[in-house]
Amino acid sequence: MTVAFLFGALGALALVTRTGCTDNANGLGSDGVPELDYTDVDLGLTQRGPHFDIAYSKNVTALVGKTAQLNCRVHDLGNRTVSWIRHRDIHLLTSGRMTYTSDQRFISVHNPHTEDWILKIRFPQRRDSGIYECQVGTTPPIGHRMFLSVVAEPLTTILGGPELFINTGSTINLTCVVQHSPEPPPTIRWTHSDEEINYDSPRGGVSVITEKGETTTSHLLVQRAKAPDSGRYTCAPANANPRSVLVHVLSGEHPAAMQHGGQLRLQYPLSAALLSVIVTLMGC
Repeated sequence: MTVAFLFGALGALALVTRTGCTDNANGLGSDGVPELDYTDVDLGLTQRGPHFDIAYSKNVTALVGKTAQLNCRVHDLGNRTVSWIRHRDIHLLTSGRMTYTSDQRFISVHNPHTEDWILKIRFPQRRDSGIYECQVGTTPPIGHRMFLSVVAEPLTTILGGPELFINTGSTINLTCVVQHSPEPPPTIRWTHSDEEINYDSPRGGVSVITEKGETTTSHLLVQRAKAPDSGRYTCAPANANPRSVLVHVLSGEHPAAMQHGGQLRLQYPLSAALLSVIVTLMGC
């Protein structure tokens, strides 16, 4: 009976043990089959061996010319070697702390007191974008893939621009989106007609909600819109180019516009003067 229990335990361990390559971009293994997450059964008979900490081994966005770092955290590495491979040309870049490419921009960095193996890329260019694999020299090797995106500069957009037409009394809702930033902007300034917006002004009803992450969004809300609220609104992230939108607060509606909760977006931007003439004629 003891022998039967031992073989049963070993069978359970075989079911929960896996090796292979994880893909941070699409969740597929090296054989193209979606990978499954297993839970170890701790019967005191197994040593898990090297494994990746996915939470600290993520995709990276970097700016052209500014050093990029891909981090790979490996637990229980033992005496195995960590290598970095570029998938574009299946090129071995580094192994351990040694560099195996003539491109000296690539450097392997490892602090013996940590489990992090870092691929540092100095002066990255757009052509450096692509998949990089952190590989551990087990038998067979296991690897974790990450995507490096190198961009010229963060992209700032205001949804619905460049002009918005708002009904009087409705809420102006401006959404500013910051993408491709290596890190969230520390601050985002909103201005109205080149003056910084005061959220504590006597007017009241003006607020901003900012959500930071890989993509940062900032929502400017101006309640009970009136004619003085018309003008140019600018979203200015601290680490990206500003973007502006021209807001028109109207006393009537325009039949060719699309209305969403009192906020009108013209399919084809018209000048404010022409719009005023049309609104006047409709009121006759």
